[in-house]
Amino acid sequence: MAEKYNTREERRKQGQTQKKGPKKGPQKPTNMLKRIFLILVTIGIIGLVAGGAAMAYFISDAPKLDEKLLKDPVTSKILDENGKLLAEIGKENRDYVNYEDIPDLVEEAFLATEDSRFYEHHGVDFLRLGSAVIANVKNGFGSEGASTLTQQVIKRSYLTPDKTIKRKVQEMWLSIQLERKYTKEEIFEMYVNKIFFANRANGILTASQTYYGKDLSELKLNEAAMLVGLPQSPSRYDPYKYPERAKERRDIVLHLMNKHGYITETEMKNAQSIDITEGLQEIDKSQIDTTAYDAFIDLVIEEVGDMGDYNVFTDGLEIQTTIDKDAQEYVYNMLNSDEIINYPSKDLQAGVTLLDTETGEIKAVGGGRNTTVKRGWNYATDAKRSPGSTIKPILDYGPAVEYLNWSTYHQIKDEEYRYSDGTPLKNASGRHYGTVTTREALARSLNIPALKTLQAVGLDRARDFATDLGIPFDKEITESAALGGGKDVSTLELAGAYSSFGNNGIYNEPHSVKKIVLRDKTTIKNKTESKPVMKDSTAFIVTDMLKSVMKEPYGTGRLANIPSLPVAGKTGSTNFTPEQRAANNIPSSGVKDSWMAGYTTNYTVAVWAGYDNASGEQMEYLGESSQRIPKSIFKNLMEHMAQSKETKDFDQPDSVVKVGVIKGSNPAVKANEYTPSSKITYEYYVKGHEPTQVTTEYEKIDSPGINASYNQESNEINLSWSYPKGNGNTQFEVKMSVDGGAQSVLKKSKDTSLTIPNPTPGSKYTFSVVALVDNQQSDPASTSVKIPAEAAVPEDTEDEEIEDPAEGEDTEQETPAEGEEDKQDEDKNNNGENGNNDNNDNNGNNGNNGNSGNNDNNGNGNNDNNGNGNGNNTDDGNGNNGEDVEGGDDTTDPGTVEEEKPGETPDPDPNPDPDPNQDTE
Repeated sequence: MAEKYNTREERRKQGQTQKKGPKKGPQKPTNMLKRIFLILVTIGIIGLVAGGAAMAYFISDAPKLDEKLLKDPVTSKILDENGKLLAEIGKENRDYVNYEDIPDLVEEAFLATEDSRFYEHHGVDFLRLGSAVIANVKNGFGSEGASTLTQQVIKRSYLTPDKTIKRKVQEMWLSIQLERKYTKEEIFEMYVNKIFFANRANGILTASQTYYGKDLSELKLNEAAMLVGLPQSPSRYDPYKYPERAKERRDIVLHLMNKHGYITETEMKNAQSIDITEGLQEIDKSQIDTTAYDAFIDLVIEEVGDMGDYNVFTDGLEIQTTIDKDAQEYVYNMLNSDEIINYPSKDLQAGVTLLDTETGEIKAVGGGRNTTVKRGWNYATDAKRSPGSTIKPILDYGPAVEYLNWSTYHQIKDEEYRYSDGTPLKNASGRHYGTVTTREALARSLNIPALKTLQAVGLDRARDFATDLGIPFDKEITESAALGGGKDVSTLELAGAYSSFGNNGIYNEPHSVKKIVLRDKTTIKNKTESKPVMKDSTAFIVTDMLKSVMKEPYGTGRLANIPSLPVAGKTGSTNFTPEQRAANNIPSSGVKDSWMAGYTTNYTVAVWAGYDNASGEQMEYLGESSQRIPKSIFKNLMEHMAQSKETKDFDQPDSVVKVGVIKGSNPAVKANEYTPSSKITYEYYVKGHEPTQVTTEYEKIDSPGINASYNQESNEINLSWSYPKGNGNTQFEVKMSVDGGAQSVLKKSKDTSLTIPNPTPGSKYTFSVVALVDNQQSDPASTSVKIPAEAAVPEDTEDEEIEDPAEGEDTEQETPAEGEEDKQDEDKNNNGENGNNDNNDNNGNNGNNGNSGNNDNNGNGNNDNNGNGNGNNTDDGNGNNGEDVEGGDDTTDPGTVEEEKPGETPDPDPNPDPDPNQDTE
């Protein structure tokens, strides 16, 4: 054991010795440091060589300095949608100022804001460049600039504004060259004369005269600071359009002037306290508008500015736009003449936006009526008014379909109702319609169901839905938003939102510019927003309900409907306050704003009409006739656009199912195959949310027993039929065809026999009889009779005719009465299970079931079920066809609208002092 133990110890010691033997003291890092240093030096040399080569390449491609380009702007070209020249802009409204005439106040403001070390660097400020590089590494290239005034002169004179390494290298190189050739004072003079200040003001002297009507030497501190703040983003800081933004920018300039020691803190605070509009003069209106394109060009100029640091007045751009010249000229003519629309007053204003539904491209804008200035107030984009009921698809029913899976048949009770705070709410007609479908509620523009819908959706979800459609709310919304309260919109914004419904739920930001081509031929595409904002089922279901607004007898948009086009739309109007009505003697029928918005698969149109109603002046209002103007503009423009492009219907997506339900059933009950067509309405459901219960009220009824024989002696056919289960209300429709020809109705009555005299020898007569019991129709019973080739013709019956029906019988002509062809086609669509579909024409005591031609399987399904022949109550365009179409006495069935007669005095307004947030429809 000892020997073995010793051996084990020896092995352990030997192992320890082996482990310690190779171990040495810590190695010196000299070799490793040398390797790292050599690698870094090598990388640095390679980087310098590569960087130098790249810079040399970039510099070799840089343009030459040209004194003419340093001082003169370059004209920009605006092209239409086909690439043809529309207009040229530039070389105008510029007064040149020499350096010695620039006050110290103005120069100091520019230096503090744009380049505080201007007189110290040689074209490039490497200190600012270093901090900008760090910022760009942290936040991405282009996040912070370090351009000096010299570099800005170069960029605006020779180079493109895009932020690329190549452009920055060329910019720095040319700036150094410019500093060698010109003095600082000359460069500063170039800068202040070249920059753009919005409102057609090029150069600081022109800007001073445009905004304040002063020479530079007369400017106050706050005025100079406001002007100096503009060039960073002229459109964004325009004090006329965005005074809050302009003040914020002006105050930053004043802060920087104080920071760099040009003004005291007291001077800064005093200047910052002055209202931004103080001293501003009205924009010069001496330049008369002579072109139909100016309103559209306004949008282009604004949009180009929003795309980046581009100036259409100086940069020599080639701008590809979306304008349809023919459409723009038509809109301009429609607003500025009486050739298409008969306007009641020259003071009535209107704004129009025409979009491509699929792309969001702006095809035409109507900037206003009787415009007198270029780049003036644009009623299509600048004027924002309460949208009234046009907001209902956006804020109420759209979200209800999207989030709650509501169908076109969803039931809402229209009853006496109040806002959550207790404020009473009324419909425009002052009456209630009981339980109605969402289709009818939207088409009638009922206020109470709209509020109930918003409450069911929830204010937050409704607001988010509207925001996604390009109508953001700056604050929390209230329940009055359901009817258009709390948010003003432009026709451009409203058209953009509506186009999403027509584009399968895809929102495309409305835009007027496709791309910009810079002077060096660089192409900048307009990166507009495009995103799905709702399910395709939502878009289709809302669209189908908006079709009812246009086509149904009770729809508020009937006057804007184009029968030949599949079109969806919504009307809207807004009220005056009771105080405004009283102070301005405005009748209860007068409204403040009138709207019409709608779309086809090709185009979307939004129209507003109203008056400016400046503060302190007598307020004007839209009467019953004027309220129809937006509908007329909409209809004429849509018809004009449809002439050159086929208009397809909206495709039903797979996510939507069409269901025939029993009219009035609540909850919805599906019709079975035996349900009479007059009892069915066809509605759309989100797939998976359709009703499952099927009616058991209707069963298949028996067919008659039929017999026909030919009596050769009397030369007549004797036809008879039996129906033992019939009752006193059973009727029979008899049809006949000869030799396989078309069937014709012989009669419809309670009789069970019929004689046909003098049949044609050799012909084959085929008869069918259908039983009609309680609005149900049996399958036809048929039989045939072959007449001998040489049938006897008794002398006393040679001229005999079919006997007249007994008193009370209802006969049919062989040729259907006017309109009955369509009725028969409709019945075929709805009763495909009934054998050969030889349907009755329902003109007898059974009435016409009030189908009105609306049971067309398009989901409109709002047929009048009075059975009294009132179903064809279409709008004849007469009487008061404004938005209060739900008028009539309380005895009228809710499903029937009794049109007012031409010249008939409308019922008194039941709500003479309505809530201004309530819609007037």
